[in-house]
Amino acid sequence: MRTSGILMHISSLPSRYGIGTMGREAKRFVNFLAEAGQTYWQILPICPTSYGDSPYQSFSSFAGNPYFIDLELLCKEGLLTKEECEQYFWGEKETEADFGILYQNRYPLLRKAHERFCENRPESFEKFCRKEKKWLDDYALFMALKDANDGSAWPEWSKGLKFREAFAMEEAKRTYEKEVDFYKTIQYLFFRQWRSLKKYANGKGIQIIGDVPIYVAKDSTDVWANPAQFYLDEELNPIDVAGCPPDAFSEDGQLWGNPLFRWDVMKKDGYAWWTDRIRAMSKIYDVVRIDHFRGFDSYYAIPAKDETARNGEWRTGPGMDLFETVERKLGKLNIIVEDLGFLTPSVLKLVKDSGFPGMKVLQFAFDTREESDYLPHNYASHTVVYTGTHDNDTVMGWMNTAPKESVKFAKKYFNLTRKEGYHWGMMRGAWASVSDLAVVPMQDVLGLGSKARMNTPSTLGCNWKWRAKKSDITLRLAKKIRKCMKAYGRERKEGGC
Repeated sequence: MRTSGILMHISSLPSRYGIGTMGREAKRFVNFLAEAGQTYWQILPICPTSYGDSPYQSFSSFAGNPYFIDLELLCKEGLLTKEECEQYFWGEKETEADFGILYQNRYPLLRKAHERFCENRPESFEKFCRKEKKWLDDYALFMALKDANDGSAWPEWSKGLKFREAFAMEEAKRTYEKEVDFYKTIQYLFFRQWRSLKKYANGKGIQIIGDVPIYVAKDSTDVWANPAQFYLDEELNPIDVAGCPPDAFSEDGQLWGNPLFRWDVMKKDGYAWWTDRIRAMSKIYDVVRIDHFRGFDSYYAIPAKDETARNGEWRTGPGMDLFETVERKLGKLNIIVEDLGFLTPSVLKLVKDSGFPGMKVLQFAFDTREESDYLPHNYASHTVVYTGTHDNDTVMGWMNTAPKESVKFAKKYFNLTRKEGYHWGMMRGAWASVSDLAVVPMQDVLGLGSKARMNTPSTLGCNWKWRAKKSDITLRLAKKIRKCMKAYGRERKEGGC
């Protein structure tokens, strides 16, 4: 079945309070998707963000981002008041999230909500804590200890806490009991709102595609609580770290700095950590998109002491053994894989053997030096096509910054015209392709330029900020998209509201 979706992260939704949330505007966006004949809403990871504000560098692979908790819903529950929410400053620009301001102002409100929540705890809270205990206990203690250590990374904590010595851990649980309870409450509130939003979306016929990064942050509960699963030395410092080798776009390569997995250890315990992660993400999302899938075939390892990625080496990953093991435990997996970049025959074989659909990105198609697998006439149907991803410029930005010959080629290939709008022509190209699923970023739907770009890889300080305005998301636009869905056989038949 031919389907389509729109990519927009929760943070990019309109909101009165500085960042998109899981409340009224999220449900309004679901209505928009339904009216537009869409089947999918794709989002980025919903985990708590850390330094750099990237959803791909999180304090936990399992926790939810407290910023996405809707304040208006908390007001309806009597946990906050409108006056309390409006006494804080939420940023200068309606179209940008200011994470510095959010960090300063969101938590005081959440602590007020926690105090009132404690006055009348529902039974469902204790049930939630028991059900999610495997990750929740470590996460809540981790965050409490970060606060107690002025936000410093866990390798800088005292020896007893760094190495999770029994006496130090028990003492910490007693000392920071109230803080641990706060972080558990925040996760309860997050997932209660998330379940409500997902139920609403599914009720409208909209499925949610969620992103799972292959790697985790060094300063995370994942590494602190499971050091044996990662490639660390006796002092729990990374030996080698993740990244990408030098290429035509970066002469030094990309140094991501994430700890690498000890795949040999993971194999011995039946990939328990990965099984838990995919199980959790499969419950949160309807479809899981796994980032950097090629890293499961072979991954680039860089000495941790290096300042560039030049001296790394390729090593063999777990391959199909991981996915066959997880599937035996969890059943058939509903997964999309990010298989972009330079793909070796073994990577292509892994994608084929997995049976998961890979990705095609139109912006990668128009290098005039060679025939590209990203040109739509080369697609297989079992793929997902994008005009661009969160790491690409917008279509309109690309038209202004890409090599002139590439832009000329794209205009000729899709018969792009200024009258139609170059972004509409590119989206038309995605929708008309044979790919089973076509996904377009909301920025392209709106025809926005480079200022609306979500992320420029290997840069800090100006990413992950873009937000839509309430006036952008209209019934008129939804109806225009729906006409295109009818034309290209991608319309979801059940209507929205």
